[in-house]
Amino acid sequence: MLNVITQDLITQDDFRNAVAHLSAAVNVVTTDGAGGLAGFTASAVCSLTDNPAMLLVCLQKKSSAYQAVKTNGVVCINTLGINNLELCKTFSSKKTMQHRFDDIQWQTSTTGSPVLQEAVVCFDCTVVEFKNVETHDILLCKVEDIQYGNISQPALVYYNRKFCELS
Repeated sequence: MLNVITQDLITQDDFRNAVAHLSAAVNVVTTDGAGGLAGFTASAVCSLTDNPAMLLVCLQKKSSAYQAVKTNGVVCINTLGINNLELCKTFSSKKTMQHRFDDIQWQTSTTGSPVLQEAVVCFDCTVVEFKNVETHDILLCKVEDIQYGNISQPALVYYNRKFCELS
């Protein structure tokens, strides 16, 4: 039998514990432009439409990358493989933005965002809309181009508060 918690009794901890069981690809979202160089780790990324090709990304307003993303209006969603676990941790740390990008091979995308050469796949995007939802903005991202990287490596997935390999 399922343990049911009704809406009026759902606590923040209840919700976070339940959401931990939603598996998600791990991405490093990068940007560059007038607002500066920035990047963050994101698992709240999904496809939105295929015509035109669009993705959505959830970005916490307290993120150190928030203002740069908002000002630049462009992002590159770099989907990580298992070989990128340390990079994932770096981009979710409190390290300075410049330190996050050090010692990594990056290319510059069409929009000017950094592209991770060793990612599984990279989606270079223009943010066409920022939707304000409580503590986050939902970025509606039009895909300008797609670059395939190391597609033979197993994907890096976050599930039950742990990083996992998915092949």
